[in-house]
Amino acid sequence: MFIEILKFILFSLLIVLISKYILVKLLRKLAEALNLSSKIVGNIAGVATSVPELLTVSFSAFAGLGAASIYNIISSNIINLIQYSLSIILSKNQKQLGNRAIKIQLVLVLITIAIPIFIIVSKIEFSIAFVPIFILLFILFYYINSNVHKLYLKKQDEEIYKEIEKEKKWIKGKINIIAKYSIGLLFASIALYLIGNALSIVLENLAQVFNIPEILIGIALGFITSIPELITFFESQKHYKNNKEQEGVIEATNNLLTSNVLNLFIIQTVGIIIINLV
Repeated sequence: MFIEILKFILFSLLIVLISKYILVKLLRKLAEALNLSSKIVGNIAGVATSVPELLTVSFSAFAGLGAASIYNIISSNIINLIQYSLSIILSKNQKQLGNRAIKIQLVLVLITIAIPIFIIVSKIEFSIAFVPIFILLFILFYYINSNVHKLYLKKQDEEIYKEIEKEKKWIKGKINIIAKYSIGLLFASIALYLIGNALSIVLENLAQVFNIPEILIGIALGFITSIPELITFFESQKHYKNNKEQEGVIEATNNLLTSNVLNLFIIQTVGIIIINLV
């Protein structure tokens, strides 16, 4: 039992270290090499930091812990919002939340939390019928998130949108750089995959010994898999200084929304499919 607890601590620390010193650094280098805007960097970070959730949900589903995978997603999305709010407060960037685009994105984040809570409170089963619904909702949220600065344009958003348009042309000529850092991100994801797998096994062992309910396992996984987001939230705002604080908040907000949308509509869908197949 003592060994299992040590493994739990070790794997959790490894997730933190890989996220902070490999994942975040690779994302930052990729952004600097391609001169990407804070909005696009946040979207990329949201995808990368959702890898742990994908792993734990998949392995939990394969292990027959369907409820654990569901509560993993719910707790992850709630914890992501709490961590985001904490990073904004500690970085003293509350005034940047007045941006109209950011407000709309935060409303979408709240919806990604409200939907699963409503489903559970209403005692609706997460059946295969949710798959097409979640996919359609993902497309809708993706469209809004991709165009929010354009749809709700303000003076402070104009420069951001122009930069995004320039990047679409810039990226086409930077395939080699993208490939280089993408490979690095792939290896980081593989490392997180292996650790996530080992961690889920440890949690299953601890659950069997202590007879812990699946809901508690899911919440524990939610805390652990939200560690990468916590790091990227703070790092994004720390990176932008000297009257560029809004860029950091935009990056963190897009990271939050992309992560929550992927967690609920894509990763949860994967979990539902695996549970039904198993």
